[in-house]
Amino acid sequence: MPTESTFLLAGLFLLLAAAGWALGHFGERDEVDGAPPLNVDYLKGLNFLLNEQTDQALEHFMKMVRVDDSTIETHFALGNLFRRRGEMDRAIRIHQNIIARPDLATEQRDQAYASLAKDYLKAGLLDRAENMFIRLAEGSRYQVEALGQLCRIYEQEREWEKAIDVSHKLDVLSGKSTALQIAHYYCELAEQAAKRADFPAARKFVKKAQSGRPRTFRGALTRGDIALATDDTKTALRLYHRIIEENNYLISEALPRLVQTYQNGGAAAKLEKSLRSLLQKNPSLKKDIAYAAIVNDIANVDVIDECVEEYILNEPTLVEFIDMQLLAGKDAASRHDAMCKVRAGLSKLATATPRYQCRECGFSSQKLLWQCPSCKDWEMQRPFASVQFDSLLQRSSIN
Repeated sequence: MPTESTFLLAGLFLLLAAAGWALGHFGERDEVDGAPPLNVDYLKGLNFLLNEQTDQALEHFMKMVRVDDSTIETHFALGNLFRRRGEMDRAIRIHQNIIARPDLATEQRDQAYASLAKDYLKAGLLDRAENMFIRLAEGSRYQVEALGQLCRIYEQEREWEKAIDVSHKLDVLSGKSTALQIAHYYCELAEQAAKRADFPAARKFVKKAQSGRPRTFRGALTRGDIALATDDTKTALRLYHRIIEENNYLISEALPRLVQTYQNGGAAAKLEKSLRSLLQKNPSLKKDIAYAAIVNDIANVDVIDECVEEYILNEPTLVEFIDMQLLAGKDAASRHDAMCKVRAGLSKLATATPRYQCRECGFSSQKLLWQCPSCKDWEMQRPFASVQFDSLLQRSSIN
């Protein structure tokens, strides 16, 4: 059965045949170097297509249509079509063939380099793509696009210092701030330094991450982790508290760290006191704390257990599966056991369903990803407000 490539090339040959007929009809055929008329070449190419010899048809097409001012856009169009179809070898060959033309105008050469760079990028040849984009970033009309693509390449290769340098240049040329992504690049460098136990360097990078606007709360979280790793418990607690109080979308990340820090220091009573004080000032945090406790399996902290119990008793979806009135009416011991079972079930469900979703593209994941793998935006993921019961409801409907 003919493939989409066959139909694509057949269409091109039909167009060329029509052009050949018109040229022959008006006596303007191009028979340079003894080449046969275009319609004869068309028949030969069509024969390849009818026999589904698309590779031979492509070769014939490349010889048939020389790269000149009248056909160069046809070559660009064909190369871009092959790239979109994922036929990268063909796209690369076409764009390389354009670049090989010695008398190519500067603008057309830049267009060919840009197309070839995209070919290399899609083919995963990052080094070659990087070289092409570096060339284009030096004054071509593709300068802004090239710098943006270089950022993506350096992000993928985790070359954060190069990404910072390119982003600063992009700031100047595009007029759009890249402060947020630069802050994340510095956080990445800080986390790398912390893993090497190079804490002075880690602190320096975090300081740079927090020096711009807009700031990222990732910087505060990273600072807290560095403080904890260097036994600066007071600073760590202050930062984790600040994150919970000021930016509740990171409660799921900060609460387990906060609890662990207090417990490691044997200060369970201080944990209770600080959380009760926080909830007294901001009761709306109860649900966020409960959800963070469920997904991180945090238990045996009275104030947190109370938040979780209130969450369970007020979760409308659970009414489909649990008699809440019966549960609430049990004696203390029985109620505690029942609550533990419900809580364990919710924790298990939370580990099997997404916890975060990108506000930009909707990509969902189990863990917090600072850069969305789908849309590539930074710090756009937010936690779901509650445990996702979709799979549980689906099983119920099937039963």
